[in-house]
Amino acid sequence: MHKVFVNDKPIILTTKVEKEEGFKNYSLKTVNLNKVVKELNKTPLKEVRLIHKNEEKLLKKFLKKLPNVIAGGGKVYNDKNEILFIFRNDKWDLPKGKTEKKESIEKTAIREVEEETGVKNLEIVKPLDTTYHIFKRNGRNKIKVTHWFEMKTMYHGKLEPQENEGITKVVWLDKEQANKALENSYANIRSLI
Repeated sequence: MHKVFVNDKPIILTTKVEKEEGFKNYSLKTVNLNKVVKELNKTPLKEVRLIHKNEEKLLKKFLKKLPNVIAGGGKVYNDKNEILFIFRNDKWDLPKGKTEKKESIEKTAIREVEEETGVKNLEIVKPLDTTYHIFKRNGRNKIKVTHWFEMKTMYHGKLEPQENEGITKVVWLDKEQANKALENSYANIRSLI
């Protein structure tokens, strides 16, 4: 099973058909994904389930339905075990961004964290889950596939929000502050923290 978010409402990719209560089932093979996105955005529907018989092919077939944007990002810890957060579009988020030509996903994640926050000396500790969400750009729906990495740094310098990316704040948050920030964040970010 995989979850793809449209804002905070999930599209669940699954092999199981269940009785519809607060959600709708669609066949992955024949679904019009643009209609599903519109339905999730404009109705009280809580989620949509896309059904396919083969578990291994679920995600691959889903990703062919819309253009993909590949991104890398970081859940960054400092030496006080605080997590690096950015504030963009009135929500708390983690730094991330699109890959550039022939760049590895690890290089993307480190570059984007540096560009969006000013934090240097980043070291990848381990890969985290990949998240998926659908967004609209230039009138078209796209799937953002974000590869996340846990990182650490000993950086103590100035935090610099990348304002031309709409980032207004960059802060280190302890566990309690992070939990509070997650109340005003995205579902896929909450799943990482």
